[in-house]
Amino acid sequence: MQKLLKQLARILPTNIAYAHCDYPCGIYDPHHAQIGALTVIRMDDLMKELLDQAGDHSELETRSNIIRAVAIKEDHAEMVKKEVRTIWGDYFKPETKDKYPDLDKLVHEIMQLGSKAKQTVDRDNAMKLLDKVNQFAEIFWQSKGKEVKRVKAPYKPEEEMVIPILD
Repeated sequence: MQKLLKQLARILPTNIAYAHCDYPCGIYDPHHAQIGALTVIRMDDLMKELLDQAGDHSELETRSNIIRAVAIKEDHAEMVKKEVRTIWGDYFKPETKDKYPDLDKLVHEIMQLGSKAKQTVDRDNAMKLLDKVNQFAEIFWQSKGKEVKRVKAPYKPEEEMVIPILD
């Protein structure tokens, strides 16, 4: 079988393809990172609401809901980091990094804020994470020649997101 594959490789030309999911689909979009950052903010808000209403619920129910909110928040903070890492590592080329010299610093800040979001319940930190992810999204869309606009998310926490202006 190996001999057959070697012979086919000599006969048939092949091209090397690169993509975010290790298959040449060519789809990159910072949207999941933005949704992840918005979810971190929302979970911080919900945990605060749960504690404010603790007298209205059983202690066990409150703890259970907070535990679920923490798990969701941590998953989404990690998703932010993964999505940004993938676009930064697989999509952005050296010429993009030359055009945006602070890109590496921005990605590092996102990684740190994502970790801090997992470690704390801090809405201000979560808002900083969203801000940095939106900056990243802006660079991403500009690198594709798209203008962007900021819109209010149509769901809680109703914070701003950067989106491309589509033709």
